[in-house]
Amino acid sequence: MPSIAPLDVDAEELGHVEWAGFVGRTPAFATVGGQVHLLADRHRAIAVHDGLLAACLSGDGVTLLTCGEDGRVCGLSAEGEASELYHAPGKWIDRIAAGPDGAVAFSWGRKGMVIAGGEEKPFECARTVEGLAFAPKGMRLAIARYDGVELRWINTANPPQFLEWKGAHTGVTFSPDGRYVVSTMQENALHGWRLADNRHMRMTGYPAKVQSVSWSVKGKWLATAGAPAAVTWPFSGKDGPMGRAPKELGAMGMVLVTRVACHPAEAVVAIGYEDGMVLAVRIEDGKEAILRRGEAQGRGGAISALGWDPDGKRLAYGTSGGEAGIVDLTG
Repeated sequence: MPSIAPLDVDAEELGHVEWAGFVGRTPAFATVGGQVHLLADRHRAIAVHDGLLAACLSGDGVTLLTCGEDGRVCGLSAEGEASELYHAPGKWIDRIAAGPDGAVAFSWGRKGMVIAGGEEKPFECARTVEGLAFAPKGMRLAIARYDGVELRWINTANPPQFLEWKGAHTGVTFSPDGRYVVSTMQENALHGWRLADNRHMRMTGYPAKVQSVSWSVKGKWLATAGAPAAVTWPFSGKDGPMGRAPKELGAMGMVLVTRVACHPAEAVVAIGYEDGMVLAVRIEDGKEAILRRGEAQGRGGAISALGWDPDGKRLAYGTSGGEAGIVDLTG
């Protein structure tokens, strides 16, 4: 049976957990207050920002990349060593993404920067940058913005390719094989493009905004939040989800799914809900296992962050109400 080891910090002190996962094999929790809590041989709380806005794991999985209201971009190791990668005084750096070979992209307003190979490569968009994602191979960056997604080759001066679709695009992701780009939208929908021919893919019907997506191992499925189940779209085959219905996994009445995180090795998705519940669900047949029970009236807050360890044996979670911990699946 899974066992839970909660983070022993007062919920009011911890606050909203923006990111939860593993830096290397060390559990880590980044909060909007700007602290990162590390659980290795002991619990350490490290003040990284004066207001944290976003975080992600480096491509090699050994550094937590963060950005914040203080205009700083930082890297934090599993040993708790923090380094400043960039500083733009007076700016709110609110988007960040990790790329291949140690690259990192981040943005504030319409401006952004890629740091790769020790070089700073600035970029600017016509509209505010709302999301960033690197392609799985090569230095190609997707930038979500109003009315579409820009694709830029970082190491060339060529103009960006523009994938147009009217509306506000709030986030973006590449499929693991690099064949598809999918954006989240302000209008409770996803929109996708097959890059071989720029064919559009509409994925609609959500009752809430999709604020979390996760690709299954090998990219066969895209799990998404924003509904009373994890809506999981099929991406196998040459046409991806076009003309095919998604699976609805872990339906819990009218309780909304707020976070999804696919297992690193198996076709399983961890699903977090607005009442604090966490399920693990096998994608192929929908078999469920409860990892954390929800609370009445969601007193502990909605699940705001989920992240697996590299082996898929432990799952870190955090909530909007200041609760966090590790689910150990080996027990």
